[in-house]
Amino acid sequence: MDLHFSADDEAFRAEAREWLTTALSGEFAVVRGRGGPGDEHSLFDERLAWEQHLGAAGWVGVGWPAADGGRDLTLHQQVIWYEEYARAQGPGRLGHIGEGLVGPTVIHFGTESQRERFLPGIRSGTELWCQGYSEPNAGSDLANISTRAERDGDGWVLHGQKVWTSLAQWAQWCFVLARTDRDAPKKHAGISFFMVPMDQPGIEIRPIRQVTGTAEFNEVFFDGARCSDADLIGGENKGWGVAMGLLAFERGASTLGQQLAFRNELDAVVDGLRKVGRLDSPVVRQRVVQLHAELEIMRWNTLRVLSTSAETPREALITKLYWASWHRALGELAIDAAGAWGLVGAPDAPPDAAPGDELTDAQRLFLFTRSDTIYGGSNQIQRNIIGERGLGLPRPPA
Repeated sequence: MDLHFSADDEAFRAEAREWLTTALSGEFAVVRGRGGPGDEHSLFDERLAWEQHLGAAGWVGVGWPAADGGRDLTLHQQVIWYEEYARAQGPGRLGHIGEGLVGPTVIHFGTESQRERFLPGIRSGTELWCQGYSEPNAGSDLANISTRAERDGDGWVLHGQKVWTSLAQWAQWCFVLARTDRDAPKKHAGISFFMVPMDQPGIEIRPIRQVTGTAEFNEVFFDGARCSDADLIGGENKGWGVAMGLLAFERGASTLGQQLAFRNELDAVVDGLRKVGRLDSPVVRQRVVQLHAELEIMRWNTLRVLSTSAETPREALITKLYWASWHRALGELAIDAAGAWGLVGAPDAPPDAAPGDELTDAQRLFLFTRSDTIYGGSNQIQRNIIGERGLGLPRPPA
């Protein structure tokens, strides 16, 4: 495991840092640090313009092959880009589902015509995506989906419901897992992976108001929505393998950038503690040191996972459980540090503040991080995965 950066890597770091410093001043200074946890609703138009600015400068799909319009960066250089983006306080990405999930999936599983159709809109920041996986009865047990797709000529008609669909109210496309063979002997079989245009009859989007007051998540209802055979990725009834491949792409080099964003949040919490004199408390200092140490462990473990040649190293299995629990603990420290003021909204919030804007940063962080241990596979499911796949323990009785 070689974690040193070469001279070429450091030259690339300087290039990325200079570009971000320049780009996030002037016109885009307003989006610096915005759009993070609990702030996803903020400055949509400005952040969309930022997505397109990134795309025009070639900073979308940096790890994609050059043949598909990417920069074909090495893993080390991808890590550098995501770290520098977080260090520069780049805004929360509106295009992260397209770039981080859809793009690699289409490159790996899609046909040449599908790559030509879907990748340019992601690279340019002109087409946003959302994810149609979870359902009311199919969350961590994803194979329990009941949304169905029925063949109709050279296309498909979809019926069903998806839930917790991030960014659906803004997305032009949704990738949807749907059951295409209800008689398949196993529930993981008979599932297909579709690209569904969102601007069509037969799709209804209902925002879900979160505890933060905002509505990043949505319910999406499909009642006769259509897509074509050209929108089917990986082949009929072969969607489960595509779906699992997509989830593997979710936890790649960008996780290092996420961790640097965590560092920014921890620094902000510590700064707040210092301002109110709470760092004088040995108990508070211990909690800060604990979070600092765990964040360093998180970084080194991720680098170890990314450096291994194993397809799915056992160390990777702890990643989601670890960072979700860590982030929740940070939110708890932030609200504890606020003391009684943590029960009161932002003192300078106007009476007509938009939903979520009446919260302080500490409140927003605390409330949002309660969800970290649920979405993307709950902590309980993550422990099952570690036990069964990592440690070889028997599965619980059905």
